[in-house]
Amino acid sequence: MTNLLLYVVTVFFWGTSWLAIKFQLGVVAPEISVVYRFALAALIMVVFCMATRRAMRFTAREHAFMAVQGLFLFCTNYVLIYLGSQYLTSGLVAVAFSSVTIMTIIVGALLFGFPIRPRVAVGAIIGMAGISLVFWPEISAFDLSQTGTLGLVLSLAGTFSATMGMLTSARNQRAGIPVLQNNAYSMAYGFAFITLFSLLAGRPFNFDMSVGYVGSLIYLAVFATVIAFWSYITLLGRIGPDRASYSAVLFPIVALALSTMFEGFMWTGAAMAGVALVLGGNVLVLAKGK
Repeated sequence: MTNLLLYVVTVFFWGTSWLAIKFQLGVVAPEISVVYRFALAALIMVVFCMATRRAMRFTAREHAFMAVQGLFLFCTNYVLIYLGSQYLTSGLVAVAFSSVTIMTIIVGALLFGFPIRPRVAVGAIIGMAGISLVFWPEISAFDLSQTGTLGLVLSLAGTFSATMGMLTSARNQRAGIPVLQNNAYSMAYGFAFITLFSLLAGRPFNFDMSVGYVGSLIYLAVFATVIAFWSYITLLGRIGPDRASYSAVLFPIVALALSTMFEGFMWTGAAMAGVALVLGGNVLVLAKGK
């Protein structure tokens, strides 16, 4: 699969996941929905790897790094973002999460030795500015109260967790761990960690048998997790975590396009200018050369 197709698959499925997540809210606690999502995703990945006779034995050190990826990318990332979403609007959470590209560039250089590519850094800044314009009404209405600040800190912490998970995944690929097996074990570890968190937090393990909940759970597990994370982490290994992480800036635009069709979202001049900046930043990030 070409890099462009991997990028499109990642952005499309993560962008559409925002709409699917709406069907997850209500009866079941968000953390428990994530438990179910990664339980199903990990099961699919492990069964696929075993059915295709892929090597599933790894050293304790390799398992430790896969567990670190699972903790950061498939557990604390989701928990912190969900907690932050209780105090911030979805637009502000999207703006906070768009900083993942900048975090990836900085942390990747400091801790993992990845080079800083000026073109990618400039594109990331332009993209974050674009997302800020798209959600400017929510930014301008932001109240730096105690709860607002808490929500922002939680969302940024969740973004940092995602950054560490992505960079650990890149490290695992450089160490020779295949993407499919890496994802299978990391998702299983993530499932274990978030299950433990939910138990300690006293969340009830109930279930919603409605068509909307079950259908969205299957979509999120299969398409937004198994397929999208395979596409993203494969892409990450090919073009680098800094360039691949720009997809996080693009998928809110896909979500807003769906919101326009299904929820009546009204585009402003600032929002359209923001999209233009996001797309311009995308060109810079994905362009070949230094």
